[in-house]
Amino acid sequence: MHRLRAFMRGRQLAYRTEKTYCLWIKDYLRFHKMRRPEEMGKAEVDAWLCYLASQRNVAINTQKTALNAIVFLYRQFLGIELGRLDFDRTSKGRRLPVVFTHDEATAVIDGLQGHHRLIASLMYGAGLRVMEAVRLRVQDVDFGHHCIIVREAKGAKWRRTLLPKSIVAPLKAQIDLALSIHQRDLAEGFGAVYLPFALERKYPSAATSPGWQYIFPAPERSLDPRSDVMRRHHLGEQQVRRAVGRAMAQCGIRKKASCHTFRHSFATNLLASGVDIRNIQELLGHNDINTTMIYTHVIGIHERGVVSPID
Repeated sequence: MHRLRAFMRGRQLAYRTEKTYCLWIKDYLRFHKMRRPEEMGKAEVDAWLCYLASQRNVAINTQKTALNAIVFLYRQFLGIELGRLDFDRTSKGRRLPVVFTHDEATAVIDGLQGHHRLIASLMYGAGLRVMEAVRLRVQDVDFGHHCIIVREAKGAKWRRTLLPKSIVAPLKAQIDLALSIHQRDLAEGFGAVYLPFALERKYPSAATSPGWQYIFPAPERSLDPRSDVMRRHHLGEQQVRRAVGRAMAQCGIRKKASCHTFRHSFATNLLASGVDIRNIQELLGHNDINTTMIYTHVIGIHERGVVSPID
């Protein structure tokens, strides 16, 4: 596992991907009584994936993640081709995303305080994922062009999205707070932030420059698990999720909603207001237009002029 982690870091895999792959690979090895992966192959992988589907009833995306981890282990790390796999695939029907009404979204946001409120406003007003919001850096906000550049997005894809005018002032205040914390860290002998890929070697002074600092810094400094360097990371996304959950409970919202519901609501409200589906696709960063088209089923048949017979 140590060699596997070193190999993943050499391939510049995200830290969350590294942790997820390692967890699934350990699960695969435990299922086969800790046999060495070189001694196993297609039959053992099929058996494990069938077990995940039939015995553990995992979701389809969970099984796909487990499959990706094992394929990476064999194909990339061990250089072994598994061939065509034949296993029971988890299946599920199409599910429509849960969305907030505008009143529900604003009620949840009003129930939040401080940086949690600002992050929720970004998720609803700009369509950001929770991880994209907490990972925002000072240089990612372009106040002159009223846009946000999402650099550390899912799949390492960059995109531009909206900067809501209503949060410009609180966002500037949060940036000032983040930079003041950065100045204090510098005075105490710290202040270097994590940089992706090899940017720290290419630009040695970038890690301490104001532009690379996180807009939502963590309350305390912590030890980087990869480099063993003490630095201040961004705010944890779990803190935001818990705060949003508490705010929904206080508002009496009983939908199966989460932080991601703000992103769904952003897209649905834009679509209902007449924004072109292609523009929404670009704002959300979807590769396939079919992914964005799911929101056409969410806005409700009343939007198409259909009235119930009882009405």
